Amino acid sequence: MDQAKAKLLELRASIDNIDAALIHMLAERFRCTKAVGHLKAEHELPPADPAREAQQIERLRRLADDANLDPDFAEKFLNFIVKEVIRHHEAIAESHGNGEGEKVST
Repeated sequence: MDQAKAKLLELRASIDNIDAALIHMLAERFRCTKAVGHLKAEHELPPADPAREAQQIERLRRLADDANLDPDFAEKFLNFIVKEVIRHHEAIAESHGNGEGEKVST
């Protein structure tokens, strides 16, 4: 029983470290996507890029499959992130005076 508890604590510590790394990686990703939003707004570039989003979904699905992660889950995860990116880009576009409620992809 003590061995099982020790292993459980070890696994949970690994999970906690991975969760912390995920948060930091997501924060870095959002720093980059916010910079994209500013660049697009400043140069009046089209806010939406459906081709880019489709490429990213296809790429992430391949990566997930290679990593033995459910590609459907990976796609749902990316879609969740993209919705937040779109929200940020809409706010950025509005602050630059060229927001028209259009959606922006990563």
